[in-house]
Amino acid sequence: MNSRYLLIPFALQMLAMAFDEFYFHWRRKLPRWERLGHPLDTLTVLICWLFLLLVRPSPTAVGIYAGLAIFSCLFVTKDEWVHKQVCEASENWLHAVLFILHPLMLLSAALLWGELHVDTSNYSLFNLIRYEGFESSFFVGNTCLTMLFGVYQLVYWNLLWKPHPKTQSITTSTTN
Repeated sequence: MNSRYLLIPFALQMLAMAFDEFYFHWRRKLPRWERLGHPLDTLTVLICWLFLLLVRPSPTAVGIYAGLAIFSCLFVTKDEWVHKQVCEASENWLHAVLFILHPLMLLSAALLWGELHVDTSNYSLFNLIRYEGFESSFFVGNTCLTMLFGVYQLVYWNLLWKPHPKTQSITTSTTN
């Protein structure tokens, strides 16, 4: 299999996240628990990416990464108990799509791992993947984008965004 196919979950996740953020979140505005929780969700992914970049693959490292990835998959679902009350059905559907893509993206990242370290190049599962040389640059760029997105989430929603004061509607009644 060509390693380019491993980019599909990353691209789909990015598109779905962008739509969720810039359509749904900006339209409904985020309560405090989401303004804090979403950067933490991004942090769990960033920790996975940094682990892959900083640690060479080994049997022990694979186990640690699997634990980090499982934790991230479970952590991002933490808000769904209340999302059903504050989100419309189409946003909840998009969240379901994101929950499908999340582990696929983490698995794709694991399959790119061997190419991130020169001395462990071609460390892949059963050597079924044909690497082309772009993987390390892609992964570093993706890690930087993930970090920037997390900083955006933290800064925009917690420092820059201000809730609009609710305007009270004035009703007048007339009696005959």
